[in-house]
Amino acid sequence: MTDPTSSGPGPKLAHLATLYEITRTLNSSLDLDEVLHNIMDRVIEVTGAERGFLMLCDDQQGELEFQVARGIDRSDLASPAFQVSTTIIREVKQSRKALLTDNAQYDERFQRGESIMVLGLRSILCVPILVKDRFIGLVYVDNRLHAGLFNEEHRDLLTAFASQAGVAIENARLYQVAVEKGRMEKELQMAKDIQRGLLPRELPALPGYEIAADWRSAREVAGDFYDCFELNGDKLGLVVADVSDKGAPAALFMAVARSLIRGTAITAATPEEALQRANLTILTDTQSGMFVTVYYAIIEPGGKLTGVNAGHNRPLHYHTRAGTHEFLPRGGRPLGWFETLPVKALPIQLDPGDILVFYTDGLTESENVRGEPYGEDRLVEAVRAAAALPAAGVMDAITRSVTAFMGAAPPFDDTTLVVLRYTGQV
Repeated sequence: MTDPTSSGPGPKLAHLATLYEITRTLNSSLDLDEVLHNIMDRVIEVTGAERGFLMLCDDQQGELEFQVARGIDRSDLASPAFQVSTTIIREVKQSRKALLTDNAQYDERFQRGESIMVLGLRSILCVPILVKDRFIGLVYVDNRLHAGLFNEEHRDLLTAFASQAGVAIENARLYQVAVEKGRMEKELQMAKDIQRGLLPRELPALPGYEIAADWRSAREVAGDFYDCFELNGDKLGLVVADVSDKGAPAALFMAVARSLIRGTAITAATPEEALQRANLTILTDTQSGMFVTVYYAIIEPGGKLTGVNAGHNRPLHYHTRAGTHEFLPRGGRPLGWFETLPVKALPIQLDPGDILVFYTDGLTESENVRGEPYGEDRLVEAVRAAAALPAAGVMDAITRSVTAFMGAAPPFDDTTLVVLRYTGQV
């Protein structure tokens, strides 16, 4: 490569040719690590420096961190923090201007720089890396040999080079962010698919009943869940639950809670025992600080149910023949708070046509663009208007009612809805 400091009519032309070659090389890759190493290799090549260091600002505190430390033979240098002049680095960061000294040992600006004296540095060149006037890092080179003195040509070339390097670094960073975002989106979609797979693919049947369920996440994954499973004696277990947090942590906690509740429900003698045992296991095996509200119902032939509420929303019981309604009592407290779980089973008798609606607070607390909540009253009216329909029709009517009420407002919480209708027909 042409020496940018050579005399004669062509130094500026050589300068431009060198810069063009550097730019072409830098733009040949979008791998950030490769770009950084290319930058440092080219810097040493065009300056003839004994050593070179490239530092970038971190994203959080804006502190400079070493990315590449190279010797003239392209070998990596160990412990770079102890081999540079912190005085010069600090000055360039603050001033955002290139700094050149060809007599560092006696330069009055750096007489207090102990590292310059200890390392025996003679010539130092440090150039900021700026992107649209934003300081993102710097390039630092030095020499201890008299023959390796830097001059203004080196400074000008390295300054122009740093500008191109900044663009290459930002492009590589943006590409890295895009790749990471794509990977995260793919993983979150996989997590959502896995989570959806934990929910019942098909709801088990029990003569005389219709069951319909809907599950929607406000984010990629959710903390809500429902479950329905067979129990001994021609019974069904029905669970609707809501984890206190949102996003990925809640999704992981949801998977644990769902498995524990189902496992204890199948083996426990009573529904209270099922939730109490699950609560103790959650407290023992998880240290997240999260909790989960649960409504657990055991469904039996003949319209008989036994419900246990552990801090969950009150299910709606709509008496279709009479056209009246009631909300079942709220009771107990969520699983994951305390070792004792004071829950009490409530017997429920359904008449033919009666409807039970189980839901999470994401439904009744859904807001419209004015910040008004959907509320329990609108839920009652939606069920009243669709009471003659099968369970799936009632569920769809509730969903449409909530969607129409929200309008353009985005959902802020997960929503789970389960509709149980007793037909009385066996």
